[in-house]
Amino acid sequence: MSSRASRRCEPVPLEVRETASLLERRWQLSIIYAALTGALRFNEFAEAVAGISPRMLAERLRDLEGAGLVERTVIPSSPPTVEYRLTPRGRKLGPLIEAMREYSREPL
Repeated sequence: MSSRASRRCEPVPLEVRETASLLERRWQLSIIYAALTGALRFNEFAEAVAGISPRMLAERLRDLEGAGLVERTVIPSSPPTVEYRLTPRGRKLGPLIEAMREYSREPL
């Protein structure tokens, strides 16, 4: 029996699959990366994430809010101001995103 035949591949853990499913959606990582700088208003996200449509940005912010990664705060003013910021859970993705940046800098 070869060593290859005796190896057993472990299934990908559910937590990894769920996290990948959330983050693989287009624009999610870019939005999280922009939010790592602190609280941003909608138009600030639109400037930071080049190419995203307002409709898609609104949808993705709702997705991230629903996943507990972003919190939405309405600031009473005239007109009302809405800010989005990462939750503690969302900020935990910062090192992962930084590791991705470092990885992309390595020569092929």
